[in-house]
Amino acid sequence: MPLAAVTGRNVKLVMIGGKGGVGKTTCASAIALGLADRGWKVLLISSDPTPSLSDIFEKQIGSEEKRILENGSLYGLEISSEIVLKKWKERFGEEIYEVVSSFANVDYAFVDYIGTAPGIEEEYMLYYILELVRGGKYDLVVWDTAPAGHTLRLLRLPHLFLDHLEAATKFYMNMYSFIERFKDTVKLKSSRRSLMKIIGSWEALSRDIIEFIGNRELTRYVLVTIPEALGVRLTERMIKDLEDNQLSVDDLIINHVVKEADCEFHRRRKEMQGYYIRSIEETYERTTITKLNLSAWEVKGVERIREVAAALLGEKNKNSN
Repeated sequence: MPLAAVTGRNVKLVMIGGKGGVGKTTCASAIALGLADRGWKVLLISSDPTPSLSDIFEKQIGSEEKRILENGSLYGLEISSEIVLKKWKERFGEEIYEVVSSFANVDYAFVDYIGTAPGIEEEYMLYYILELVRGGKYDLVVWDTAPAGHTLRLLRLPHLFLDHLEAATKFYMNMYSFIERFKDTVKLKSSRRSLMKIIGSWEALSRDIIEFIGNRELTRYVLVTIPEALGVRLTERMIKDLEDNQLSVDDLIINHVVKEADCEFHRRRKEMQGYYIRSIEETYERTTITKLNLSAWEVKGVERIREVAAALLGEKNKNSN
């Protein structure tokens, strides 16, 4: 059955998730290329700490948006920690410095130190991707996420950030009240904007991210798994964690399925896989499930990726010849 997550032009972001080694990058690349072949302008993003878009397309992509096919409408981007920190500083550095310098005499280099704090990179990555989606330059953004645990933490961060900001607001209010009582004896640097306004803008940003990633009209989730115990159990946990964060999975791709058992090894493997495939189909009967057969060939290069795209999207790509 063709993927449901990419039908309709309203969808602007498709996130591909799953545990490491199940074929997320292959599936993300195939979906992106298949839709680009059909006339969509698509940006394929990888946020995996060890991105492999360059390897699978056999072309250097890197940390800036780059056209993958010379005459096509597919673009790629491998997000690095360095580029995320750079863009975070451009967007928030001045505000961070404004907050800190209103309380202490620090150099602007202190912003770099704050930028290495746990969670900052992931929080801004969501904002960065949201800006790429909303920029209107692309019909669709396909996001090849990092392995499951990293992605779940990423999606929880806006909620955690809001909790932190609520606590920070109370702290700053108490501090401001204390300083007001002693302002004649305490030397305090003037700030162009109140701390509360800056914190308020960060709260608005986090709420904006939460609203977008939870909007089923605009954002869809595709999980890739394999018909083995570890893959299925982790998929179950990931789906539950997503549901706990008010997010739902639209499609499941079962990868590496043995189609023809032509020897004892494959007969046993096919039997084992059958148990887990039935389990997935019974548990997630309301979810679109697509099976990808185990290939004898390495999926590498445009033509191999197009073959996977045809299997996932349900019809032959118009530019595949």
